Amino acid sequence: QVQLVESGGGLVQTGGSLRLSCAASGLSVRSSTMAWFRQAPGKEREFVAALRRYDSTNIYYSDSVKGRFTISRDNAKNTVHLQLNQLNPDDTADYFCAATTTGILSTLRQTTGYNFWGQGTQVTVSS
Repeated sequence: QVQLVESGGGLVQTGGSLRLSCAASGLSVRSSTMAWFRQAPGKEREFVAALRRYDSTNIYYSDSVKGRFTISRDNAKNTVHLQLNQLNPDDTADYFCAATTTGILSTLRQTTGYNFWGQGTQVTVSS
C-alpha cells in the first residue's frame, strides 16, 4: 500500500521560507516520478515542481515558482522535499505530494499523470 505523507506547512510572512517534506512508503522515490502540486481556495490544483524517476538532473518547475522553490529527493530516507523561498501571498495554498511509477514527460505537469497522492499540507503567507 502506497502512502505519501506531507509535513512542514505553516504560517509565514511575505519573504519567508518553509521546507515541505513528503515521506513515502510502499514505493521508492528514486524509481518514481515525484511531484508537488498546490491548490488555493476556489482554484484548480496546479503543478509546482517535479523530479523524473532515476533522474535528479532534469528538474521541472512552474513559471510562477522557478527561482524561488527547489525540489529535491533523499533516496536514503525515501523522502522528497520542497524548499519554498521568497514566499508571497499568492503562494498560499494546500500543497500536495504526488507520485507515479511511470515517467511520461507529456503528463508531468498534469494531475492525471499521477496515481498516488498525499493528504496535503497547508501553507499560508501573510502580507
